Amino acid sequence: MSLVQFVDRRTLQRAHRLWLHYGVFWLGAIAVGLTAVLYAQLIDFGYGAFLRYSAQYRWLPLLVTPAISAACVWITRRFFPGAEGSGIPQVIASLHDHSGLGHRLLTIRILVGKIFISFLAILGGLTIGREGPTIHVGAALMFNLRAFYPKRFRAMQGGVLERRLALAGAAAGLSAAFNAPLAGVVFAIEELTRSFEQRTSGVLITAIIFAGIVALGIQGNYTYFGTIDVGPHFPDLLALAVVLIGVVAGAAGGIFCWLLLNTQRWMPSIVLGWRAQRPVAFGAGCGLLIAVIGVLSGGHTFGSGYAEARGMLEGNAHLTVLYPVFKMASMVGSYLPGAPGGLFAPSLAIGAGIGNALHLLFSQMQLPMLIALGMVGYLAAVTQSPITSFVIVIEMINGHALVISLMATALIASRVSRIFAPPLYEALSERYGTGKQS
Repeated sequence: MSLVQFVDRRTLQRAHRLWLHYGVFWLGAIAVGLTAVLYAQLIDFGYGAFLRYSAQYRWLPLLVTPAISAACVWITRRFFPGAEGSGIPQVIASLHDHSGLGHRLLTIRILVGKIFISFLAILGGLTIGREGPTIHVGAALMFNLRAFYPKRFRAMQGGVLERRLALAGAAAGLSAAFNAPLAGVVFAIEELTRSFEQRTSGVLITAIIFAGIVALGIQGNYTYFGTIDVGPHFPDLLALAVVLIGVVAGAAGGIFCWLLLNTQRWMPSIVLGWRAQRPVAFGAGCGLLIAVIGVLSGGHTFGSGYAEARGMLEGNAHLTVLYPVFKMASMVGSYLPGAPGGLFAPSLAIGAGIGNALHLLFSQMQLPMLIALGMVGYLAAVTQSPITSFVIVIEMINGHALVISLMATALIASRVSRIFAPPLYEALSERYGTGKQS
């Protein structure tokens, strides 16, 4: 073998190792970013269609929403078991399970079902978000890129490779969904793994960067909720507002988690039997509840709540103090049947409503400031991941001036929520390990 042949061989081997360690992750991150953008556009198109027909025929959701809710439950249970809910519990269960759970919960079938059924659900005006499903989709997409690796290489990794792929895909999905790359890193550390391996860190961050670049390239440089201006001077009652919003949002989010995790304790036995024996009919009943609440609220509780939250931040939306209660009831009704749909965006809308309502007590404070505190408080209460929550909100509103206030509110709300219920996503993820998914 000549020197040139030896050098060429060494170069090819090195290039192959780089491809295995980095190239596949980068390719997957680009695919996640592109999928996240297209998925967001699909959801926006679906909700736009809902708004058009519900504006023309105000009472039509009373028929359409129950039918679509029932259809979502039937399709999920019949063709896509494992696609239900936000998808974050499935990702957590797959990352912490060493018996191959990811091969059941992170499949291409689940990916397709997640996108299709959540699109169908938003056509019916269900109170769901796309951010949690994007995390599930990102994890599933990159998990299946393991096929690019030789079987011998995968066997040597002993399942570590699959978990690294899923983790990078989930973090990249959150980054692309919110255009919040820092939140993607923090979310991977705080919520998905509760740890950060040095070997994973570089690949994870570059995957998030690639996904973010794709999203920025298609959608442009934007902040999820725009930019708020709180001025150079903070009000004297800011500390009191932080504590009160943290407690109120924490209690509200904790109650929401308790309702989802303890259906056996608050649902009447006849409803529990109905849910267990006739889940499709139960889905229709929940859809009817969502439709009634939506019609009575003037349509403000339908969908993710993004428009309402942004409207409150900009001072254009005038909602009643009961909006958070109605939105939470609609959110519970959307989640309990088991159709795919996320909690992030509706939680932000509920938190915005809490801040808007408390403006009655703190009328001298700027409304956008209270709304931002409410958003981070309720999101932290639902996820019990305070660091992720305030990083997401900071990046969504470009609210670096409020970083200390947002951080304090998130920490208070998270601790108050824990009085009512354990961390929601972790508790739900345990049910996949035991086979219980209701």
